[in-house]
Amino acid sequence: MSESPIEQDSGAVIGIAFGNTTSSIAYTSADGKAELIANEEGDRHIPSVLSYLDSDEFHGGEAKAQLVRNPTNTVAYFRDFLGKKYSEIDPTNSHNSAHPIDVDGTVSFSVIEKHGKKAVNLSISEITSRHLGRLRQSAADFLGKPVTGAVVTVPTDFTDAQREALVAAAKGADLQVLQVVHEPIAEALAYAAKENLQPQDKILLVVDVGGTRSDASVIAVRGGMYTILATAHDYELGGVHLDQVLVDHFAKEFLKKHKSDPRENPRALAKLKLECEGVKRTLSIATTASIAIDSLHDGFDFHSNVNRTRYELLSRKVFDQIVKLAEQVVEKAELDLLDVDEVILAGGSSHTPKIAQRFAQLFPETTPVHAPATDATALNPSELAARGAALQASLVAEFDVEDIDQSTHPAVTVAPHLSKAIGVIVVGADGSEEFQAILAAQTAIPARRLAEFSSPVEGGDVVIKFVEGASEIHKTTPEKKPKAEATEGDDDDEDEDDEEEEEEEEIKTKHMKVEKVLAEALLKDVQKGQKIEVTIQAGADSSLNVAVRIVGTQQGVRGVISAAAAP
Repeated sequence: MSESPIEQDSGAVIGIAFGNTTSSIAYTSADGKAELIANEEGDRHIPSVLSYLDSDEFHGGEAKAQLVRNPTNTVAYFRDFLGKKYSEIDPTNSHNSAHPIDVDGTVSFSVIEKHGKKAVNLSISEITSRHLGRLRQSAADFLGKPVTGAVVTVPTDFTDAQREALVAAAKGADLQVLQVVHEPIAEALAYAAKENLQPQDKILLVVDVGGTRSDASVIAVRGGMYTILATAHDYELGGVHLDQVLVDHFAKEFLKKHKSDPRENPRALAKLKLECEGVKRTLSIATTASIAIDSLHDGFDFHSNVNRTRYELLSRKVFDQIVKLAEQVVEKAELDLLDVDEVILAGGSSHTPKIAQRFAQLFPETTPVHAPATDATALNPSELAARGAALQASLVAEFDVEDIDQSTHPAVTVAPHLSKAIGVIVVGADGSEEFQAILAAQTAIPARRLAEFSSPVEGGDVVIKFVEGASEIHKTTPEKKPKAEATEGDDDDEDEDDEEEEEEEEIKTKHMKVEKVLAEALLKDVQKGQKIEVTIQAGADSSLNVAVRIVGTQQGVRGVISAAAAP
């Protein structure tokens, strides 16, 4: 191959997106781009499934296919069990595969590894080790060299015990975990790479619609640092629930034709679920999709089709739940939807056009929604976490383990943040004012920012006010149109008008509001056309070192604003 991954100890480091439904592996090429790695079957989105049949261990897509013929010997949906006691897990998603069992409080699975032998109990740690080991081997085969380390993504609600269990399971697979990264951070990093890893300060909403669950996070990006402001999770909302909508739709059609329900037969249900998952994917890129299953139930074949409009109507409640989850996490972060600068949709189900369209309707037109249906340059939502993990792996590959551990210590990562924005107001001789935020709210401190202003048009003495500010949402209600005089027979029209009036919503706009003046500086005799440079340095104790000078001259003012005055 022409491209080679970042090397460490003559090996390679990779990124792993370890999902409850599917996993992905990626590496960073010589030109700095994150690329997904395909396994032996050519899959870049590898089902997190292991199956045992005739003394063979199947993995990924081959294992997932065994859910129809060999479900009790097939382990699926196990990621979220890692590091938990049996009493803490919800085994709902495992009802159609090997069911977790309690072995001395440890989550385990009873499977027949060898043909003709008795069943053995495999702990969740062992299953995870085998899964990660297969991913590591697939990456090594693809890259042509051993894989020595990986950055692995996990949900934001993964506990310390789960992280430790993940690292231990990876060690059992001869894989060193260089760093464990939260999924929304990795997904945001994938888009940051498009900005040459120098993202602008912004508020991101990352919504990950996974296979069995959905997660939403609000992230503040400040000076290249990522801070999670709020998270929300729904463990009963994901791609499988969209699949279930189609399962129910086709099952009712089958029931109407043949007077029997395929959902009552485990094998028929497994067949229908697998096919409906494919139908869902097809409807993400096409307006119609067909389904064909030989001998689905009671010896009857089943052939049908569905169009995207029908599917969207059937899935309306699921789409509503996804949007509601996003609204909840923004509210939890004590922000307004107008405070969100960008929306990133991640996870396989984010390919669904209607989901992206609903978010585009929720936010102003000026707020980008990164998803294939709303952004022609959007990255593949299914690949974001693995891409971000691979980029992070390339950044930390040259560091010693001790240095990485120190960099992720709470003393480093749990930094204080500014609760309010810090900015300046430039007051000209005529009393005109110009406000600009320099340090945005939620900026981790210590931090330093510099801004440059044009002098007022008339020149003269200029006052620089250092202020504390916050965004303010203004709500206005559109004026109602006067009703036309009703005439006989217009009752129906009146009802329609009333409905339209009820649909009218408040118009919201965002402005920066000055809440407190912290200090003032005076620059005398500023010439017309000169530039004014302002520097604000916030200390870890919230004190501010400020400086104002006229560019190209020695004229300026410096000062310190104590922590008591600063936010």
